[in-house]
This record gives sequence, structure tokens and C-alpha cells, in this order.
Amino acid sequence: MASGTALIYDEEMTTHKLLWTDPICDIEVPERLSSSYEQLKSYHLVERCVHVPVREGSEEEILLVHSLEHLEVAKSTQTMNEEELKRISENYDAFFFHQSTYRCARLAVGATLQLVDAVMSGKVRNGMALVRPPGHHSQRNAANGFCLFNNVAIAAEYAKLKYGLQRILIVDWDVHHGQGTQYIFEEDPSVLYFSWHRYEHQEFWPSLKESDYDAVGLGKGKGFNINLPWNKIGMGNSDYLAAFFHVLLPMAFEFDPELVIVSSGYDSGIGDPEGEMNASPEVFAHLTHFLMQLANGKLCVVLEGGYHLKSLGESVCMTVKTLLGDPIPQITGEMAPCLSAVESIQNVRAAHKPYWKWLTYEGTSHFYFVLYVGIWDFTFVLTNFLLLLKDAEGNDFFAAILGFILPVAYGYQPNLTLIAVGPNRNLGISGISLLVALLKGLAESQIFAMIEVRSGA
Repeated sequence: MASGTALIYDEEMTTHKLLWTDPICDIEVPERLSSSYEQLKSYHLVERCVHVPVREGSEEEILLVHSLEHLEVAKSTQTMNEEELKRISENYDAFFFHQSTYRCARLAVGATLQLVDAVMSGKVRNGMALVRPPGHHSQRNAANGFCLFNNVAIAAEYAKLKYGLQRILIVDWDVHHGQGTQYIFEEDPSVLYFSWHRYEHQEFWPSLKESDYDAVGLGKGKGFNINLPWNKIGMGNSDYLAAFFHVLLPMAFEFDPELVIVSSGYDSGIGDPEGEMNASPEVFAHLTHFLMQLANGKLCVVLEGGYHLKSLGESVCMTVKTLLGDPIPQITGEMAPCLSAVESIQNVRAAHKPYWKWLTYEGTSHFYFVLYVGIWDFTFVLTNFLLLLKDAEGNDFFAAILGFILPVAYGYQPNLTLIAVGPNRNLGISGISLLVALLKGLAESQIFAMIEVRSGA
């Protein structure tokens, strides 16, 4: 099995910058990249990662999702003066060109594809690409929202073409809707696209009707486009975890992807002026951990937004630490999602019920909890969490784990997780392994499993 975590970064991508005053675009600064990398260095994470060199994405690779016209316009900007760059930038919504933008965008594409190659070839288990400009807003024939080429969409098409993949999951946790990615794959059942985003009933940019929960895909792609709109600001850890437990993870396990790619925007984190959300950097460790349980761990994380440099850097570090296999930091505080988040989650589930088996499954869970106060290590009195696992199978198992056990366990915030598995079980080794892996996000990964075997087995 592959081991190691790739980290891809090239300082040249910081040369893309705004040359004039623009109050919309002035937050997309080169320091987003350089300060994140410096923060990784300060935590001594860079030397623990596998270095993968950057290359330019080829024109053929860019044309996997973009038009030749779009490519030629981008290429033409390399020799323009500042006035010409400003004039052509005004043709697009929230975008700016620099003489180096085309080169940087090709490096961003190439870095993303290098990450896919490293993961799919088994050189590494997973990895992160720090890239600029970002990509998830860019469309087939247009730059948009700081994005020139859609790095993640190109990567998905590239992975399908080169490695013959038939199921790719794209998770977009940026605070903005990646409408470019949605448009590219909305008729494609081989790509499951999930995006949560600040929406505020269509009042927040990009203010599109097709960003709402009822945009589920088109044609054969119906059910494979999942939009979870946040209709108020201030969403926090509990809301993000609830979205994973009650929407994304059940769909993802049923979809059973062969590769997971994250459009990793950290403007959904606390302190960001764009998102105005309250999710702490630690929650991105948990989200990353959950996604690592899919696709045999083949996970590619690609930077998108994030405009509060401190929050961005800490969140990037939390993500990379988790990819490296470090203990997952405990989340404290209120764990109940807000009413607005619950409403959005319920709307998404209702819109997707015709397309997913787990949403139509109704059964009785065979799981129960015992919560108690115990003595540990003869010295410290800890509040521990004991899970007694009884027989379960199929959807019942996932319904209980994702819909009940994880939400209750995260709400309880244990200091230690104990799992007891009796001999009369239908889970099998793979089910038990998944259970243990999912619960490792609790108690800073302090977990103790007791598995009783049948005599003579």
C-alpha cells in the first residue's frame, strides 16, 4: 500500500498579482501562497512530505475542459501592457490578468496533475497542491472569480483518461459555489460533485439559481451534483460536520469513488472576510480524515480560496498534518448544528431522495451507547465513551455510524473511545476497520478496540 504525503509548491505562482486598484480582486494576493508555505515550514511539515516537482499543464490537458478560444485569449495576455491587461480583465466577473498569469495558471494545472499522478501511481498515499490562480469558478469559455483554468476539473478528466477511472468524487468546501465545476460535470455520472457554499437565498456571489439545493444535475448526471447552500453567515464546526454526516459521507460511500479530489478553499474558515463563517482550522483536520476513508485513501487536496492569511495558514497545516497521519485535534464547543443548517441539509436530502438508496432506506438500528465516567491509568478521572457494537449489515451499518453514532459521539466529546465488538457480528474485518477509522477523529485519536472472537475461529 502506498505511503507518504506529497506537497507541491512553486514560488513562481506568486508572480501573478493585481497591477491596479480593484476593491473586489485585491484580496487575491500572492501572500496567500507564500505565507501558507511558510506556516508549513514553521510546523516542520515540509520536510516530512514527499517533494513532487511542478510542471506546466500542456495545452492539450487544458483543452480537456476549456475551449480553444479561452486558451488563446489567456495566452495572448503574456505580452500586454498594464492598460491592455486591465481592459481585457474587465470582460470577466472578478478576475485580473498579469503578464505572468498564463504561465502561473499552467503551473497550477500542472501541479494538480502531478499530484494526481503521484497518488494514482502509488508514489504517495495522498497529497496537497498549493496553487495560484485557483480554479473552481472558471468555465469552459470564461475566466471567473479569480480563476483562469479549472485545475480540479482538468484533473478529474485527466484521471479518467489516463487511469480509466469511472467514479471520481470532487468535494468543494470553499465558501463560494464552484459553478464552473458544476457546469463542466452536471451531465456526467462519473463525477460526483459536492459543494457547500454561502448562498443567502441567492444574495451572495455568484448569486445563481443553479447554486441552490434543487440543482441536482442534468440528464444522466441527475443526482450527481450536490449543492448545500448556507443561507446565513456564522456557520461553524457543528454545521460542517453535520453536512458531512448527513449528506456527503453517506452519498460518498454509496458512490464508492476511485479517487477523491478536494477543491480546498479555506475562506469557509473563521476570520475570513469573504465567508464570515466560524469554522476553526481544526475542523478541516476532521473533514480531511473522513475523506481519507474513501477510495482506499487516494486523496488529492488542491488549494482554492482563503483570504485571511492566519486562518488560511493554520487550516492548510491542519489539513497536511492529517494527511501525514498525525493525531486529529479534538474539537470542543457546541456540537449541535443551527436551525438554518438543518433546514439546508433537509432540503438537500429531499431533493436527492430519488437518486440515492441510503435516502430511501428505512430500518431499525442495532446500535446503542453506554456513557459513563471511569478511572483511567489509575490517576486521572476521565469522561469516557464506550460503544457496544451489535450485529449490523449493509445500509443499517452506515445509517447507524454516520447518522447516529458519529453525531452523538462528537457531541459528547470523549477523552477516550472504547469499542467492544462481540463474536456474533456480520460486519467483517472491513466493517470493523472502517468503524475504528471513522471514530479516530474523536479523543485526539486515542482509541481502544476490544474484539471478541468465536472459540475455535
